Amino acid sequence: METMDQTKKIEFDKDPYHALVTEILSEVYDALQEKGYNPINQITGYLLSGDPAYIPRHKNARNIIKKIERDELIEEIIRTYLTKNH
Repeated sequence: METMDQTKKIEFDKDPYHALVTEILSEVYDALQEKGYNPINQITGYLLSGDPAYIPRHKNARNIIKKIERDELIEEIIRTYLTKNH
């Protein structure tokens, strides 16, 4: 039995998500740029708050980003960043 002071370990299977996350973020990024928004700020706002209003309906971007849970998006973004920078 685990005690409350032990670190919990969470693991995702990265292979199914990597290509999908890349595609989703690219499509949403492009839609945000086309509408004149700062894509980094808008995507960050969505990831932190969970409020889909940060993502426009332009090019179906709001529905596209909701295809993957926010925690899975964040996990894949962190994995990609750390893999490339370490």
